[in-house]
Amino acid sequence: MNRLAGEKSPYLRQHAGNPVDWFPWGPEAFAKAKAEGKPIFLSIGYSACHWCHVMADESFADPAIAARLNADFVPVKVDREERPDVDRVYMAYLQALTGQGGWPLSAWLTPELKPFYAGTYFPPEDRAGRAGFPSILRAISEGWQKDRAKLVAEGEKALEALRVPEAAAAAAPRFDDRNAVHRGNLAHQANEAFEACFSHYEQAFDQARGGFGGAPKFPRASNLSFLFRCAAIQGLGSSEGQAAVRMAARTLQAMARGGIHDQVGGGFHRYSVDADWFVPHFEKMLYDQAQIAVNALEAWQATGDERHAWLARDILEYTLRDLAAPDGGFYSAEDADSADAAGKHAEGAFYVWTRDEIEAAAGEDAEFVCRHFGVRPEGNVPAERDPHGEFHEKNILAQAAPLAETAAQFGLDPQGASDRLERALGRLRQARARRPRPARDEKILAAWNGLAISALARAAAAPSEALADRRESYLRAAVRAAEFLRREMADGGRGVLFRAWLEGRGAVEGFAEDYAFVIQGLLDLYEAGFDAGWLRWAEALQGKLDELFWDEAAGGYFNSAAGAGDMILRLKEDYDGAEPAPNSVAASNLLRLSAIRGDAGLEARARRALAAFQPQWSQVPQALPQMLCSLELALSPPRHVVLAGDPGSADFRALAEACHERLGPARTLLAASGGADQAWLSERSPWLEAMRPVGGRAAAYVCRDRACQLPVTEPEALRALLAGGER
Repeated sequence: MNRLAGEKSPYLRQHAGNPVDWFPWGPEAFAKAKAEGKPIFLSIGYSACHWCHVMADESFADPAIAARLNADFVPVKVDREERPDVDRVYMAYLQALTGQGGWPLSAWLTPELKPFYAGTYFPPEDRAGRAGFPSILRAISEGWQKDRAKLVAEGEKALEALRVPEAAAAAAPRFDDRNAVHRGNLAHQANEAFEACFSHYEQAFDQARGGFGGAPKFPRASNLSFLFRCAAIQGLGSSEGQAAVRMAARTLQAMARGGIHDQVGGGFHRYSVDADWFVPHFEKMLYDQAQIAVNALEAWQATGDERHAWLARDILEYTLRDLAAPDGGFYSAEDADSADAAGKHAEGAFYVWTRDEIEAAAGEDAEFVCRHFGVRPEGNVPAERDPHGEFHEKNILAQAAPLAETAAQFGLDPQGASDRLERALGRLRQARARRPRPARDEKILAAWNGLAISALARAAAAPSEALADRRESYLRAAVRAAEFLRREMADGGRGVLFRAWLEGRGAVEGFAEDYAFVIQGLLDLYEAGFDAGWLRWAEALQGKLDELFWDEAAGGYFNSAAGAGDMILRLKEDYDGAEPAPNSVAASNLLRLSAIRGDAGLEARARRALAAFQPQWSQVPQALPQMLCSLELALSPPRHVVLAGDPGSADFRALAEACHERLGPARTLLAASGGADQAWLSERSPWLEAMRPVGGRAAAYVCRDRACQLPVTEPEALRALLAGGER
């Protein structure tokens, strides 16, 4: 066993038995590289990454390749989920060098950590004109011995190239929020960016299959979040609003029907390799579950279609069943690979089915299942989508037709077909549970748990029929996760968050995304349960985020804190990808906190954060759709709904439900519940102090620019006021 056996990261532990003399990222590896004058081979991946496993099995387990690595390099392993700051620096280099990225990320660095060559997966031998990993190692080793100065100079050049975008962004002209004319210019630029981004999605939308563009297709949640905000701004009844909802809802429906959706166990796989959402890479990530659940809830708010709420429930039930830790947090991921019936490790082995397996598990419902999901004896994956022959005689379950069509084929009414399908899927779940499960990454990450808290809190607040019997459970789960983070992953004395927990808190302190996503989760949790303690912690974490990550010179938040000795560069994420960029979420948090506190300083900081990325969102707005949502919030008048009364009472809950029924303009929802919580809120916003129940009943005060209408006590009256505020 090598040094990685002592690490907490499951990904690093997966490589503890390699003959490679791996080092974790840290001073021991750097000192060895400098003392011996060797380059560093840096390998970055994550535990659920299929191609990371492939390269490990083919190359890192090979004694000859390991011997070359050990002799000529200092091999270093990094879990990208544990150290996203390291990953982003060298991924930025890889993308600049090759125009693409991915994992495993393979990079060669000088002993001073400056990159001079990089790639992703390398095969164990030369193939079809492509150099294999041994050839790459041999060439770099020879180059280092014969012309080290050139490679060192290449590293210096690469570092300067990485600094150029940051320097250009810092030097770019920006709008000064203190000037009213410039505020008008900012609004004009924002409107143009919104229109350009919406036009991009209209043109890229796949009318037949949902989603945007062709293969591969990723469930990029920020795309749908942007479209739902467009619908809210334009109005759900407008042509633009209807078009936005149609694109987002069709995408969710297509994803729900496809193989990317685990039809048996719930939840979503990482992405599909084709344009039909059919053949996925089978890993399941916590951040996908959380964000897609929120998309589904917004689709329900926009359409009233309970199928979207059922999809949210499907995702959250999987998350609570298979990713929940006993003490309250949520694990990170489940692997793509597991053992098949022959004991061989294969991607998707846990999820795919032969026709015989379906018949054995489903019994008299087997034909119904096979017809509905397109199951065939020869397998249902076309040869062109199975280049390695992995799915011969295997079936990926994806709906071949709407349930109504399957019902008609079997002479069933819709409810009868639904009941039969539910019974059959229960049997498949039982049969599948006897298979070897994929490995689970039991690392608990602060950022991803913040996203999960948001999803659970928003589901707990949504008055949907599909969620009615689960809302209290979702709220309890969100509270338990937040309590876990506060108890296990925060240092109360210093006020800092830590990045990861596994068998105890890790040593790495949190990054900007950890603070931003957890703060967002706490704000959403407050609006679901109205415990002001979560607002207090969110406020404290925001202060720490500002202290550690804020760029006073140019605005915005760096990904990593100042003073990190193992980072050659501090970057700011400028892309809303699988997860939103920290600044996209942080700007929204600042504006929400400003609305609660009446703090103009927080609002100004949010505007500065947004202005720091103005060159990016004005030129390529589709790169930052989540930031555009925050920009819309910054340019809208503040809206509040204050509910006065006991949050546990039925009349208070009825008013709160009316606030969560429909997609509309962003509003701050507050509880004037009397006692210490209202006193604390009133210290920040004195105008809340006088708000009280009316006639012994909970009352709602609807306010715009802190000018409030007369209070109402009936949900119907509140709905009318909220609908009027949308116009």
